[in-house]
Amino acid sequence: MSAEPTIRHVSPAFRTFCGDSALDALPRELARVGARRAAIICIPAVAAHTEAMGRLHEVLGERLAGQFDGVEEHSPLPSVERARAFLAEHDADAVIAVGGGSSVVTARAATILLGEDKNIRELCTRREGGKLVSPKLAAPKLPQWVVPSSPTSAYAKAGAAVRDPETGERLALFDPKARAQGVVLDPGMALTAPPRLSWSAALNVFSMAVEGLQSRKVDPLADALLAHALRTVVTWLPRVEKEPDQAAPRLQLMLAAIMSGQGSDHTGGGLAQALSHAIGPRSSAPNGVVEALLLPHAMRFNAPVVADRLAAIADYLGLADRSAEGVIAEVERLLEVFGVPRRLEDIGVAEESLAEVTAHALDDWAITAGPRVPDREDILALLTNAR
Repeated sequence: MSAEPTIRHVSPAFRTFCGDSALDALPRELARVGARRAAIICIPAVAAHTEAMGRLHEVLGERLAGQFDGVEEHSPLPSVERARAFLAEHDADAVIAVGGGSSVVTARAATILLGEDKNIRELCTRREGGKLVSPKLAAPKLPQWVVPSSPTSAYAKAGAAVRDPETGERLALFDPKARAQGVVLDPGMALTAPPRLSWSAALNVFSMAVEGLQSRKVDPLADALLAHALRTVVTWLPRVEKEPDQAAPRLQLMLAAIMSGQGSDHTGGGLAQALSHAIGPRSSAPNGVVEALLLPHAMRFNAPVVADRLAAIADYLGLADRSAEGVIAEVERLLEVFGVPRRLEDIGVAEESLAEVTAHALDDWAITAGPRVPDREDILALLTNAR
């Protein structure tokens, strides 16, 4: 690496509030942008926690325009369209996503569809002339905030991926104007998620950090975020199961999620992420589990071109063995400690689905950001080995 790095690092405006009084920031945040009719978008499981949701409703007061609790796992297009219609019907001028990744993605996608007022097929990333192209989405978007119940790197992102249940396609929307204004980490809301959900979501945070640190785009500022996210997950993830009634481990993982999401914004995603997007809906496991399971396989694929980056990961983890295989072995050990399944067959992925998974993964934007871009045969070989 050159002693004089050349980087372009632009940090979007993003406000983070964490702690017992964090929810009190929401009315001030809404007033800051002149919002008077905020709509909540959440999953039914979170809506059922009347105490936590009651506190949120109380804080919002007259600014609460309504609550849509029809979010579904993997953000299928029909539920996103219902959320868009809800925002329009309630004349919302702000959006608060409550829950995990599906709530965040559904809220962001619904906001984009509402603002652009077009069919999603006209707005999503698509392949043109052999390249993936994201249309420029120029319409204004409603301001958004996130009140999470589980950790996810989606908090800080500008994109949203919607699944079309009729075709199995993942329709990706990218719009920096739809990025959340900030996140509010409330201890009570953090404890609404089952420990197992916090566990699986944190695996996405871990995988995104490891893949971001393998990027050939070396950005010391992004690396600092990713490295601390990595260490935070290693320290706090085991404590979620040991201390299920304590908010501290969950809040720490949520902070790691912000760092992992922001850091990987600058370094890009990776192969395990792209493959998990395609495999997740075809498995019995959450995307974070799928991503973590595939992580060592993706690392071995990338190893020939990122030996120096893997050595840096060894330093962040305090390893004496800085070789590629030594680092991958440590990641495998950590995944075993975390309780991650080892084989795709363990999470219900059928061999006959691998060809379809490969086709969908090749159209995923994240696959273009890795240090070594695979072809169809590379992906099939990786998936077959992982099964």
